[in-house]
Amino acid sequence: MTTIYIVEDDVNIREIERYALKNSGYEVEEFESGAELFKRLEKNLPSMILLDIMLPNEDGLDILTRIRANKATAGVPVIMVTAKASELDKVKGLDLGADDYITKPFGVMELVSRVKALLRRTQKAQQEETQVRHGEILLDTDRHAVTVAGEPCELTFKEFELLKYLMINQGIVLSRDKIMDQVWGFEYEGESRTVDMHIKTLRQKLGAAGGCIKTVRNVGYMVE
Repeated sequence: MTTIYIVEDDVNIREIERYALKNSGYEVEEFESGAELFKRLEKNLPSMILLDIMLPNEDGLDILTRIRANKATAGVPVIMVTAKASELDKVKGLDLGADDYITKPFGVMELVSRVKALLRRTQKAQQEETQVRHGEILLDTDRHAVTVAGEPCELTFKEFELLKYLMINQGIVLSRDKIMDQVWGFEYEGESRTVDMHIKTLRQKLGAAGGCIKTVRNVGYMVE
């Protein structure tokens, strides 16, 4: 399910945004400040962030700067929401890394349209990214191949999918349940122990490079 984080301190506007996005089939989580947002980002990344510029304590431009400066969150798409209509404010947001902007007051249809358009662009870009690298590990999705320090590493289909999911989410802790859903599918009836066993064999096959796959106690795994 596509999840969108809304960062907006105005309850009425937040309600409009939530209503529009939920009716379009998206999961929504709401935050009133940057502090709340970053606390949540430590545990889970959204598919997109809808970020208001005028916020208490820390404005949206400062929050955007922090998002783009952090390796774990740098790739999250962000739409800036602003009451300011000046071209300068829009340019500042785009220069700092915003993917799009929308000016208040906005129509529900315009909001949903911009969200859908950005998600399409993001998904297309991700699909076109055929290689993922971490240290000595190079994963090629087109060739469905993995090399470690230039040497081929033979993986099963599930080991490959597991490694890919971990690598494209570098720096993010992934729970066993989330890994099960993404790699094995929602309808898989096996137990989470399956993840642990595959992690074990994956580390063995990757050799010393497998040390980048860290166990986060009582939670899951991450590529650090």
